[in-house]
Amino acid sequence: MSDLSPPAPTAIDITSVNFEAELLQPSMTQPVLVIFWTPRSEASISLGSLLEKISAEYRGALTLARIDVDAEAQVAEMFGVRSIPTVILMREGQPADGFAGALPESEIRELLSRHVTPPPPLEEDLDANKPVETADQAIARLQQEIAAAPERDELKLDLAVAFMQSGNATAAAAELETLPASLETDDRAKRVRGQLEFAALLKDAPTVAELDARIAKNAEDYEAHDLLGVRLLVDGQTEAALEKFLSILKADRSWNDGQAKKRLIAAFLGIDDADLVGTYRRRMSSLLF
Repeated sequence: MSDLSPPAPTAIDITSVNFEAELLQPSMTQPVLVIFWTPRSEASISLGSLLEKISAEYRGALTLARIDVDAEAQVAEMFGVRSIPTVILMREGQPADGFAGALPESEIRELLSRHVTPPPPLEEDLDANKPVETADQAIARLQQEIAAAPERDELKLDLAVAFMQSGNATAAAAELETLPASLETDDRAKRVRGQLEFAALLKDAPTVAELDARIAKNAEDYEAHDLLGVRLLVDGQTEAALEKFLSILKADRSWNDGQAKKRLIAAFLGIDDADLVGTYRRRMSSLLF
């Protein structure tokens, strides 16, 4: 059979030369979906097109990469690929999920939902005449839906998110405790846990004025810088908080077992602005690699 046309070049082509820079390093800060394909396989081309469509909906929160097994046999062998197409989701430099062969679109979306939080709808996609649901309204709706379908665990995760948005951290934490293991790695659960951790850090933390005074006295008081970044984040000053964490990373990336990097990654999970997150992920990566 003659070679078919390859998928449109919206995915990053991975080779042994750019493997670390274009696949491993980016996966440290956001998920990378990798398809192992060949232009000789109609099934891999069809699946590649479907993945392009799905990944585009994440608007930068998910990177799509592809590896031609004919040209990069050693890379495919390193991943233990035995059939084409094969798809692997990379996170923090390691395979986190995947499948071999073709899957229905619904199952692919379900797999991705366990690892990647979709960005909010574009403004032009929203119905201008439809009132925006408040956090309290979402809580009431979700509680009714859970009462009607208690087996739907994903609704409990939605409820935890809604509680967190309403400022009820105690209720959010309680809902997280009821989640099954299958949802523990969901990015929404990680987001709420991160927000709970940030809020907990401020329970007995110094005030902004006190932290500013400590920093003025000792510019290398990274604990004060860190707590100030947390305060800024909780207060909604997202970009200023990210800058603060980046300044610690730049000054001493090993401080407190790499805490600045951990703060940034946790903060990214709670930020809906994909462009802002992308900018700071790249800046973080430039300091780490």
